[in-house]
Formats: sequence, structure tokens, C-alpha cells
Amino acid sequence: MAAANSSSMPRAPGDYGPRGRSSWQDVDWREHQRWVSVGGTALNVIDVGSGDPTIVFIHGLSGAWVNWLENIPHFARTHRVIAVDLPGFGWSTMPDEPISIPGYARCVDVLLDRLGVGAAMVVGNSMGGFIAAELAIQFPARVERLVLVSAAGLTVEHQRNERALTTLRALEARLAAYGGWVGARSESLSRRPRARRALMSFVTHRADLLPPALVAEQIRGSGKPGFVAALDALTDYPIRSRLGEIACPTLIVWGGEDRLVPPGDADVFERLIPDARKVVWPETGHMAMLERPAAFNTLLRAFVNERPGETVDAADAAHAVDAPPAGA
Repeated sequence: MAAANSSSMPRAPGDYGPRGRSSWQDVDWREHQRWVSVGGTALNVIDVGSGDPTIVFIHGLSGAWVNWLENIPHFARTHRVIAVDLPGFGWSTMPDEPISIPGYARCVDVLLDRLGVGAAMVVGNSMGGFIAAELAIQFPARVERLVLVSAAGLTVEHQRNERALTTLRALEARLAAYGGWVGARSESLSRRPRARRALMSFVTHRADLLPPALVAEQIRGSGKPGFVAALDALTDYPIRSRLGEIACPTLIVWGGEDRLVPPGDADVFERLIPDARKVVWPETGHMAMLERPAAFNTLLRAFVNERPGETVDAADAAHAVDAPPAGA
């Protein structure tokens, strides 16, 4: 993927969004792109860096590997980093079998086998967090540490709407066409603050304060044909009663202004997963890794570098986010 040009923009207090030109803009991502076949599906995979443990990033519903642009270069300096487009999303093809949460977890497990990865730190956002938790339950030896970023799987179990799903299936072709139309205009749309906020208002707290280049990549990578099937799968697979089976250290990161998955779900994940602790950041939406990249990367680095018996201090981590932007 070619990096878009950076653009100067006003800074907000509290380090919302990245500072200055981001390192991902100077990476030729084609050098790190791999195509891996899993169960007949061609997976688009970014594989960069070296060092243990490997860090695996899993995107959410309607997302793609580019959701982790602000994080991959930071960790690739000292770790092998893998980010995958799930089947039906980003640039990966649709799977032959029906989309499901356990199916996605099996897909990630096979992918890591094909890439020669053993135990890894697995980081998932939204649906990706749901999949990461399922991976830790199904394949406990695969997940050394788990990070859930505004993870789905709890409140969503009460939000299934058969009528809405039927309507979405009927409109699937139109939705795909609209997504393609928006994606083709991502750079021009992202240059307008109001358009940035309109297009990403449900997943970020202040998209108008994010760099246009970053937003353009998110828009270009969003949507894709797996959306309706994955939404169906999200609302049809309870995991609550099995969270106690997660046996690895778990870090839960949430935005206090998350409009998609309520911050109260962070409390439930923390209570039900035995070795878990949570951080909830104010003035932050559903994508803390893009909205607070410096704080997020600092927190994850402390978590991955923990020695036996040490614990990331969630209270200290919460202070990594300063006062919210004036007038937000």
C-alpha cells in the first residue's frame, strides 16, 4: 500500500492522534506483504520485524490490517509483527466455509502455523478482540498474552436483530457498491474535517483531529464482502460463560466514549477473565490504538515486557492520557 502524503493540522491537548509525520508513511508495505492460503482463502498478511514474542494484530468488523498502522512500525523495531486481513475483509478473499467466530480463530491458528509462529501476544480490536479471546480458549498454547481493545462478544449477544440482518442481506450488493464508491474517494474525503468526522464518528471520538492520511487508509480498507456474514456471526456465538478458561495474562483497553461497545463491558471482561486488568481512557472512542497511539504503544510495550510476577499498573497507564481537548 502506498503511503499518502502527510498534512499539517492543529494539535489538540492530550495527545489525541499521532504527533507529526507517522513512521508508517515511510514504509514500503509491499516489501512486507505476503499471501498465505488457508482453507482455500487467500489471506493478505503483513509480516515485518523480528524478535520474540511475535505480536499478532487482529482487526474488527469492517476493518483491515491498516487499523494498526500507528502500532506496527513501533513494535517491529524489536518484535516480529503480523497483521492479517480476515477472510472477507481488507484484501483477503471470502472463505469457502460460512464465516463464524470459531472459524476465524481456527483460521488465525493455521495461519500462524504456516508462518512458523508458536506462542504469541495476540491483540484484537472489537470483533478482533472476540476472535482473539476465542483463540485463547480454543488454542491456549498459541496465546502467550492477550490484549482486548474494545472487544465485542458480551453486549452484542443481546443485540441480534433478525429483521435487520435480513434487510442487510438484501442490500448487500448496494452496500458493497457504496463502500467501493467511498473507498475510491478516500483521499479527497479525508482532507475535509467534517467528512472525516461523519465517516468515522461511530468508531472514533474526534476523527476530525486525526491526520487525513491515516483516515484515508482506514476508509480505503473498510467495508468489503464479509461484513453482513460476520455481523451475523458476531451476534450468534456466546462466549461469556467460557471466558474463565482464558489462562494467559490479559490486558483490556477501552475508550470511555466508545459508541459501539459500551465501556461497561470492560468491567465484565476483567471480572470473568482470571488474570486480567483494564484501562479505560477518557475522550477516546472505539479505536484506542489510532486515537491514542503513543499511550497505547507505551502501555502494550510495558505489558509485553513484564517479567514473571510483575503487573502493568492500570492506574498509572490511565494517566498516559492527559486532559481532554478543550471544547471536545
